[in-house]
Amino acid sequence: MKREKLKAKRYLRRKRSVRNKLFGTPERPRLSVSRSNRQISAQLIDDLNGVTLCSAGTREKSFDGKSGNSVNCEIAGQVGQALAEKARMKDIRKVTFDRNGFRYHGRIKALADAARKAGLEF
Repeated sequence: MKREKLKAKRYLRRKRSVRNKLFGTPERPRLSVSRSNRQISAQLIDDLNGVTLCSAGTREKSFDGKSGNSVNCEIAGQVGQALAEKARMKDIRKVTFDRNGFRYHGRIKALADAARKAGLEF
């Protein structure tokens, strides 16, 4: 099997493993994080109703031009803080963290730490 296919297969296995254990409710939505080499985004999802409650990411106009061609931990932290502020406006304090198959370090950890610092509990 080619190396790329094997890598994608492992990622999907990790993603399913994490996702099977988590479920978002209206009282405690799921904070799902997505990242690529150039972008990072996070959203709060109510799985019971199948609705996204709020989201933040580097593709929004408020982050336009800040990230350049890549995202570092500082920008990931700003995304986490922006998401926490939007969540507080909707009276959401507690969430479950879905790292989406990514390792909990670097940009994922920076986003989570900034969201915690801004008032989200998980």
